[in-house]
Amino acid sequence: MFMRIINRIEEAVICILLVAITILVFADVVLRFGFNMGLMWSQELTLHMSAWFVLFGTSYGLKVGSHIGMDAFVKLFSFNTRRLLSGIAAVLALIYCYLVLYGSWIYLAKMKKIGITMEDLPIPVWLANGMLFLGFVFLTVRLLILLFAIITGKADGFKHADEAKESLALAKEILKEEERS
Repeated sequence: MFMRIINRIEEAVICILLVAITILVFADVVLRFGFNMGLMWSQELTLHMSAWFVLFGTSYGLKVGSHIGMDAFVKLFSFNTRRLLSGIAAVLALIYCYLVLYGSWIYLAKMKKIGITMEDLPIPVWLANGMLFLGFVFLTVRLLILLFAIITGKADGFKHADEAKESLALAKEILKEEERS
């Protein structure tokens, strides 16, 4: 239940950010090239929203398996060996997440203590950059779920997008359509 709520929140935030970035950039382009004026703060806000989008998208991509994997070598091994190699990779990724979380916590605490705001918007820097910490918390949770699945034998590695397989399926569909015509 808790993870379902987290998934829904994550999906909603990703959608909202994508729509907001698109509308903001479109409006700014129209204002700049159509009316020779623009929003001074739009570039900074777009940059921060894009960072939030990428960091939310990273953990969500790990969940749904949309990352492209370089796993041709790993697939040569047996199920248990793949589990071992993927478990090691997940542990190394968790160590990396810990280092980023630790560093970002220190950075955000200093930014909050100093009290700096963004250049063009009256938003504290620690709040605008807080996604660095939050995004890696989400990624850590996803990695822990994956590691648990690997340990319990429910998975033998990271879920990846298989572009070659998807392309072949699409090509077959196109051929079938052409044969019908």
